[in-house]
Amino acid sequence: MKDFLQLPEASRYRIVNIRLAGIGSDPFGELSALHVDGGRICEPHEGPEVDGRGAVVLPLPTDMHTHLDKGHIWPRAPNRNGTFDSALAAVKEDRTANWTAADVQRRMEFSLRCAYSHGTRAIRTHLDSAAPQHRITWPVFDRVRVEWAGRIDLQAVTILGVDAVDEEGDFRDIAETAARHGGVLGCVTFPMPDLAQRLDLFFSTAAELGMDADFHVDESSDGSVRTLSMIAGAVLRNDYRRQVVVGHCCSLALYPDADAGWCLDRVAEAGLAVVSLPMCNMYLQDRQDGRTPRWRGVTLVHEMMARGIDVAFASDNTRDPFYAHGDLDMIEVIREATRICHLDHSDLPWFDSFARIPNRLCGFACTHLQVGAPADFMICNARNWSEMLPRPQSDRVVVRGGRAIDRTLPDYRELDDLMEVT
Repeated sequence: MKDFLQLPEASRYRIVNIRLAGIGSDPFGELSALHVDGGRICEPHEGPEVDGRGAVVLPLPTDMHTHLDKGHIWPRAPNRNGTFDSALAAVKEDRTANWTAADVQRRMEFSLRCAYSHGTRAIRTHLDSAAPQHRITWPVFDRVRVEWAGRIDLQAVTILGVDAVDEEGDFRDIAETAARHGGVLGCVTFPMPDLAQRLDLFFSTAAELGMDADFHVDESSDGSVRTLSMIAGAVLRNDYRRQVVVGHCCSLALYPDADAGWCLDRVAEAGLAVVSLPMCNMYLQDRQDGRTPRWRGVTLVHEMMARGIDVAFASDNTRDPFYAHGDLDMIEVIREATRICHLDHSDLPWFDSFARIPNRLCGFACTHLQVGAPADFMICNARNWSEMLPRPQSDRVVVRGGRAIDRTLPDYRELDDLMEVT
């Protein structure tokens, strides 16, 4: 689809009659102008003028919870019944059989081309790091990160079961491998008799190696699964001072109100930040054959924000057994998170959860639309939320360094030889 607005070829121009996304609960202000010169936002000037016709202009978003190494394996590794356990089994089988360096790199780069076309400027990805896969995937990620520098900033996190966090196995080697590549230490928590001791080892290792932490937590429709408060307790017990992010936290929404309130107070005290993955959580949670799901699967984002807990939203999986859909399009995430989590009719600053908050949590550069910043932004064919959210904004204009990019998406057929599809 053709971009709805054409920018000049000149490096110096101004866009007038636009609404700039800002910070706060009312992100779109009065009609304004954006001045560009030499690839940066600059002070007002009299360069060539483009009439934005009231269009909304957004800073480019950050997708802080993805799985680039799993992406696009669905054609060869479908989830047979749509459940979480089936997804785990399908990914493990495919990883063992197919995840060579060449396979992982091609799928990663395909995913990044999609994200870039949609306007994403930074991504944190979780990488399956159970031995020996960490020795294959992390060097691939490092190469891809270098190749994509200047287009998408990349950061990676280990993902392995908390049962692999021990003194005897490969955990130390996995953590050191990630640390050498500037990575974040992460794992999946679930109930275990010695979970507290494993979390202590996890945080002592992260502190020693100077690593932030990012967990997959309580991705379950069983309200008795409650490892979130144990992570908060471990942070406090170990006096861990670096950034800690917890993702999913689905079962929290099934706690009795008093228990949920106590847990969230603990999360706030420990300074944890939360990333919600509403599209994937709705896909997996409360799925039973022949039965309509009874709940949305998402966590208590309103209650978190009300307590001052940082909340971000992200894509999660893309065309793999954990989520058969998705294209790393943060406009889609904004639209669906608003609908699923009822972000509308709220005075909370939700737009921050797609750019400012994830940038701060990951340590990525600020993306505010301000003088001196790179001229990286997105122009949507909409004048307000009620025009922006109903449509997928397929004709959006993505601007990098002051120039509109070619938004042609890669063809899935490019991956046919990896999928053995004819």
